[in-house]
Amino acid sequence: MTVIIGIAFFLLTVITYLAARTLYQRFPFPFTLPLLIATIIIIIILLVFQIPYDTYYSGGKWLEYLLGPAVVALAYPLYRQLNLLKRNFVAIIVSVGTGAVVGILSGILLAKWGGLEQELISSLVPKSVTTPVAMDIANTIGGIPPLAAVLVMVAGVGGVVLAPYVFRCCKIEEELAKGIGTGSAAHAIGTAKALENSEKEGAASSIAMTLSAIIVSVVGPIIVLFFLNI
Repeated sequence: MTVIIGIAFFLLTVITYLAARTLYQRFPFPFTLPLLIATIIIIIILLVFQIPYDTYYSGGKWLEYLLGPAVVALAYPLYRQLNLLKRNFVAIIVSVGTGAVVGILSGILLAKWGGLEQELISSLVPKSVTTPVAMDIANTIGGIPPLAAVLVMVAGVGGVVLAPYVFRCCKIEEELAKGIGTGSAAHAIGTAKALENSEKEGAASSIAMTLSAIIVSVVGPIIVLFFLNI
């Protein structure tokens, strides 16, 4: 019975996403992104029919298992754009490093200003890195891994939705710059969107996402230790 329920919710997730993707192809706006629309629809279904999340996750977790291979597959466009990335290596390192630190500090300072508890602040720190890394970081620094995963998704979807407006407002047109910004702020979700725009932007986003995860893993606990003790 558990397997049947798992298959049902797995198919529900896939079908909902495909329907949302069809909608996005017809109306390609930031707020009609497939991931955003599909997430909202599934949440509504769970709430209306009062389905526990654990029941849904019995099938949804199968998609989570595919996250690792999907992230590894991002290495292909990275390889194809390797020469471009080598020529801009210093700029990429500085940009991603700055983005990672700003992402950590902005989360901590806003959370402290809002009076959040230390456990919640620690869960907010790794919001801009991919889910598996974020959960490990949160667990290391005293956060709540499941909450960190939710915040990662919020950051990813929010970053993808807002990115076009930020780029337009700041007059950012270079594909490399867009990719670095998207990968640093919106991790794998942003990288998937960047790949839709161009291979060059997707490759830059992929390396930004990877570097950001490494930098946050090293710098995050140090910054948290400093700020939560002052």
